[in-house]
Amino acid sequence: MSYLMNTNEILQTIRMIDQQHLDVRTITLGVDLLDCAADSAELCAGRIYDKICRLARDLVPTGEAIEREFGIPIVNKRLSVTPMALVGAACRDEDLVRLALAMDAAAREVGVNYIGGFSALVHKGYSQSDRKLIRSIPRALAETERVCASVNVGSTRSGINMDAVAEMGRIIKETARLTADRDGLGCSKLVVFCNAVEDNPFMAGAFHGVGEAECAVNVGVSGPGVVYEALKECAGMPFDAVAETIKRTAFKVTRMGQLVAREASARLGVPFGIVDLSLAPTPVKGDSVARILEAMGLEVCGTHGTTAALAVLNDAVKKGGVMASSHVGGLSGAFIPVSEDEGMIAAAREGTLTIDKLEAMTCVCSVGLDMIAVPGDTPAETLSAILADEAAIGMINNKTTAVRLIPAPGKTAGDTVEIGGLFGEAPVMEVHKASSAEFVARGGRIPAPLHSLRN
Repeated sequence: MSYLMNTNEILQTIRMIDQQHLDVRTITLGVDLLDCAADSAELCAGRIYDKICRLARDLVPTGEAIEREFGIPIVNKRLSVTPMALVGAACRDEDLVRLALAMDAAAREVGVNYIGGFSALVHKGYSQSDRKLIRSIPRALAETERVCASVNVGSTRSGINMDAVAEMGRIIKETARLTADRDGLGCSKLVVFCNAVEDNPFMAGAFHGVGEAECAVNVGVSGPGVVYEALKECAGMPFDAVAETIKRTAFKVTRMGQLVAREASARLGVPFGIVDLSLAPTPVKGDSVARILEAMGLEVCGTHGTTAALAVLNDAVKKGGVMASSHVGGLSGAFIPVSEDEGMIAAAREGTLTIDKLEAMTCVCSVGLDMIAVPGDTPAETLSAILADEAAIGMINNKTTAVRLIPAPGKTAGDTVEIGGLFGEAPVMEVHKASSAEFVARGGRIPAPLHSLRN
């Protein structure tokens, strides 16, 4: 189906790029690494490095060429790979950090920003390889620059693996300890999922699922600033008009992503996977999801009405996006990463936006508790309980939820964690002091909900 644009629409798109922070947030090349398996980590690592360098060598030059020719900013070029717990399953070595080092070296060689997939899927139980990989996460993230890790601890079909939830609280604490000289930066590259998806192009949770092709190009678009500017024309209008305006804007944004994805696919000779139409904010002023919610009439993001406003935004973004592309996937909707959104940073600093309110918002957005700094002395059991709460929201609502927590060493509520770049800065947020230790210590598996029985 062709899509013809008149002169006004072309000028409007140029204005979106020049003035409203519209960009393609990432081109992510997914690479299958199952054929790199070997009985030694050294041999497996060599195969991983060689295959990534061979298949991804043209990714960055191709992205840069598309940027120049089409005038569309492409902020990141990234890689996702098969969950490393599967790739390393044949390794006799107890330590899989060597595989992360190979991923990092290959990512540096081909010039990508990040590589995701140091991952394990344990929503129903552990394999021996899963255990080895999870134990390796703290060192892997401390000793690499570009590697991202994720662990899926629950799903609507299987329930929640509470043994894994308990362990991940300890893993997050250890990762923070090993990167204490960087304010616990390693934790910004670690995501704990419920209902993880196989085609997510966004970091830190991207991995290349086993249901994917040998390679695939997935594109993540953005554009909170574009939506914010569009809503300025809706002052005082009913929510029907607000939703319609967001839908039309999301359509235009997604069409741009579709164009870039198709072009990258053709030039790389790799199948086009999906467009993820998530609104991904940045710390830059005017590129904030919080400001969109405030444009709907909220004095400050986090006050009463915020969850309803976010529900309107998320639904309208999805409806507009699916009309623009036949292959919408990933997470697709609105992200609420505190450290990456200048409006949310401001709301958290003044105390209106709290972790409890953010948890409520995750019931209607596209991901979860993202990039939240908490006091460094927060017990591992409290971190695990936060993971469990978020996984329960995902499990019951049949949606993807994720958590990135940064227990900042030596920091207390009210301090700031300086992360830099797209990750911005995170105000350290208060957590409840009452213990969850006995709850977390029960272990076992929280059963799947009744509506999981769909066969």
